[in-house]
Amino acid sequence: MPGDKSKGAKEDVVVIGAGAAGIAAARRLQAIRPDLSILLLEAGDRLGGRAWTVGLPEAADIGLDLGCGWLHGARTNAWTAIAGEVGLTVDRTPAPWNDGGRRLQRDDAAARAAREAIGAYFERLEGHEGNDAAMADMLEPGNPWNGQIRAIGTYITGAELERSSVVDYNRYDPGPGPDWRVREGYGTLVSLYGEPVRARLGTEVTRIDHRHAGRIAIETNQGVLSARAVLVTVSTNVLAAGKIAFDPPLPDKIEAAARLPLGLADKLFLRLVNREALPADTHMLGSTRRAATGTYQLRPFGAPVVEAYFAGDLAHDLEGQGREAAFSFAGDELSAHFGADIRKELSVVAMSAWAAAPHIGGSYSYAEPGASDLRGRLAAPHDGRIFFAGEACSTSRYSTAHGAYETGVAAAELIAGSFSQSP
Repeated sequence: MPGDKSKGAKEDVVVIGAGAAGIAAARRLQAIRPDLSILLLEAGDRLGGRAWTVGLPEAADIGLDLGCGWLHGARTNAWTAIAGEVGLTVDRTPAPWNDGGRRLQRDDAAARAAREAIGAYFERLEGHEGNDAAMADMLEPGNPWNGQIRAIGTYITGAELERSSVVDYNRYDPGPGPDWRVREGYGTLVSLYGEPVRARLGTEVTRIDHRHAGRIAIETNQGVLSARAVLVTVSTNVLAAGKIAFDPPLPDKIEAAARLPLGLADKLFLRLVNREALPADTHMLGSTRRAATGTYQLRPFGAPVVEAYFAGDLAHDLEGQGREAAFSFAGDELSAHFGADIRKELSVVAMSAWAAAPHIGGSYSYAEPGASDLRGRLAAPHDGRIFFAGEACSTSRYSTAHGAYETGVAAAELIAGSFSQSP
């Protein structure tokens, strides 16, 4: 019920942020405590947060995901089952990095040397012991394949290797199973799941006043309301920027958020005039030597489209310069593989700009060296009344929509328990 305009209400639970975590928490609370009044507040104009699907007129049954797009660890990913429940289609075509996935990849001596260097780098990461370090510290100086290793690192964390924690990387575990997709879009899935929740869009929370025992006052651009419990699921960049003031302050939360910032990954979708110009459901890397390169999914689902993916500093640069610069960059990389005429086949359909998204500010969280343990600090409830959830709160499934889901469900169960113990 996204159109709810009620104001000044006294709620039992207010959930701030209508992304995967906030929606999961609200749905779980509805299921286990139907007696509670639950209100979901969202600063933006849609449900889903960093799950956002747009359409392609030429293929009405296919969604283009500007945010999360893969059901990682799909067999145990909660969203896989939810997709079936809401009537969406899970596509089980192997991801390019899974067994059976299709990749444009040479098998000459250079390609084999690259694979060996990349494998050795990740073995060094996984074998790291002792104090935390930056992922860049595991590079071999002068290795000719460091550019490709750096590119892969930015796709993983959304940030350059100098800023990313080895310990946090080693704690990442999306769960068993392959990586699948939702044909109609991951963003479609998350927003559909949120529809039964009473929600108020365009409502930006500016202050949470928890000075007094009992009710918490929540100040918004649409007025003030109160709740017995508040769940905060906004991004770490929003928290770290102080866009929501806590009274009294919560410096431990702000510090944790600041050291678990959002990396950046942007997508550029290109329409393909002649779909047969490129192979279907095939992946390629723009350059095997440069760190600043895109990764490309050619004709996902067989659709006449190319999904270009940019991360780290390159994503920041291209987002800042705009669509034409991103299109030019992608055109150069695709032309290097398929010839200059491929440019004539391409036009821009859509591009994300997550760094500029005012109520988000990035794509998915990474930990600075030494900061991985702060995920637990960020997730811990405060005073049994203010709770936190979101992908950054997950110690092993951070950066994923199912990690966000799991933290939302865990927070919902803590909130339900806190009510059962209150007089």
